[in-house]
Amino acid sequence: MTHSAASMPAPIAIQPFRRSQRDIGKVIAQAGAEGLIAGVEIEPATLFPDDRGFFAELFRFGQPGIARDFTGAIQVSTALSHPGTIKAVHFHRHQTDLWAPIRGMLQVVLFDLRPDSPTHGGVNTLYVGEWRPWRLRIPPGVGHGYKVIGAAAAQLVYATNRFYDPTDEGRIPYNDAGLNYDWEYQYK
Repeated sequence: MTHSAASMPAPIAIQPFRRSQRDIGKVIAQAGAEGLIAGVEIEPATLFPDDRGFFAELFRFGQPGIARDFTGAIQVSTALSHPGTIKAVHFHRHQTDLWAPIRGMLQVVLFDLRPDSPTHGGVNTLYVGEWRPWRLRIPPGVGHGYKVIGAAAAQLVYATNRFYDPTDEGRIPYNDAGLNYDWEYQYK
């Protein structure tokens, strides 16, 4: 399914911001925690272990949950990143992302870049992966990225509600002075 210019919804407005304090924003340690950026959703994964290993569902497209409205043009991709790698920050004007870290641990950062959002300027940090198997829904206009933490590589499986379109994506350098995010270890 492709969207014609006439049928495509208007893009989300993006407004970068300047933070005076260098920190990691609000750490989100529970699904539904106070301070979570508006529109971001967390769905804890359920693991079904046995003597062979485990089974876990990642996404049920078109069913209740974070993938409820994913129909039509869906792209599923994966990325493997080595320890210490930072992949950040990018955002989308139309696309919604679903993230499921399946190996290693990620320090995920979210920036609310939407000027009309009640949480505009909000910054969240989430520690997700093998030790906290959360799936994330990241709406358009929320900048996102991650750093691989720990000694092991990390693998992220992600689904998008449209095929890759480079004109939909924007980027902000991970070390942008306006975002002023502290990528250094916090608990030394």
